[in-house]
Amino acid sequence: MNLNLSGKTAVIIGGATGIGRATALAYLQEGCHVAICGRRQEKLDEAVAFFKEQGYDIFTGQADAQNYDSLLSFGRAAEDRFGAIHIWINNAGGNKIKGLLEYTTEEFRSMIDLNLTTVFNGCKAAWEFMSKAGGGVILNAASFAAIAPSAGRAPYSAAKAGVASLTRTFAAEFAKDNIRVLAYIPGMIRTEMSQASIEHYPELLLKDIPMRRFGEPEDLAKVLVFMSSDAAGYVNGCSVEISGGKRCVQNPQYSYE
Repeated sequence: MNLNLSGKTAVIIGGATGIGRATALAYLQEGCHVAICGRRQEKLDEAVAFFKEQGYDIFTGQADAQNYDSLLSFGRAAEDRFGAIHIWINNAGGNKIKGLLEYTTEEFRSMIDLNLTTVFNGCKAAWEFMSKAGGGVILNAASFAAIAPSAGRAPYSAAKAGVASLTRTFAAEFAKDNIRVLAYIPGMIRTEMSQASIEHYPELLLKDIPMRRFGEPEDLAKVLVFMSSDAAGYVNGCSVEISGGKRCVQNPQYSYE
């Protein structure tokens, strides 16, 4: 199957590490031009070195996804470098473990801004470039916490549920401009953010996954490439789950014991 991505430009917000980096590599392997941004220059420098070792050049820039104008500036820089932007991935976010009663209102709002407002800003910024280019695809990072909230991660879970809902609304409003908007729902993917939990509670986490393994960033990246390709041209407004079947049944252990 030809995904028809060669020569297209993909912008990845939060693309220097983990899932973002693996996704950038997947697009480069499909022949795309790729631009990634993040807040920390040292992480961007590490990403540049990584891609150079793989034989690829990548465009990078510092940007804060909580600031709409910052995203616009990065998008303009990517557009100046590569031309029209066809794919925009809102992958910024973060999490912390803390009981609800321990959060101040300001801390709660900060987590919502980090995980939901960033997607709102990213979708609006992407529209500015795609609407004049004849269309495109926007992919938003949700989480399995959008389906089943996690104790100790209430604001993160609420924000990710908001991402899934916001994605559907943007999909409806942007369809007239030939822009598809989708969300992706990772399960337990092995990244820097999840590694501590995987190391401390491997069996507890694996018991709910029928496939009996943790996902790798590459597992997710391949799906995102497909979602943004012409092969998925009639897929819009939904959230795609990449979790190894975590939501299949209540007691998956009977499938592997």
